[in-house]
Amino acid sequence: MTSRYNTRRLGVNDTELYSKVREERNVKTMRQYFTPNLKHPTAKEISRLNLVSHTWKSGDRFFKLAHRYYNDASLWWVIAWFNKVPTEGHLEIGDVIDIPNPLERVLSILEL
Repeated sequence: MTSRYNTRRLGVNDTELYSKVREERNVKTMRQYFTPNLKHPTAKEISRLNLVSHTWKSGDRFFKLAHRYYNDASLWWVIAWFNKVPTEGHLEIGDVIDIPNPLERVLSILEL
């Protein structure tokens, strides 16, 4: 399945701020992933998705839902992103979230 790192831009960090870290690691530079700017889908894009409503309950975790719906726990971030909920700590028991499907269409919206 698609990793969120497959198409991420890489940068080289040779700033003074990280000089001690580079020295400890015996490297001249460090490569880092740039933080992506993920756009949220438009109403038209959402209308093309199948949404499964899920009522948050005790013991729920994004990675468990990703495993159940996408067969890949590492795609937990898709559910968090789609619902604009950065962590499970932002949800309370009884909150309703949507699980977007099909995964390929959801990922194409991201244009990663």
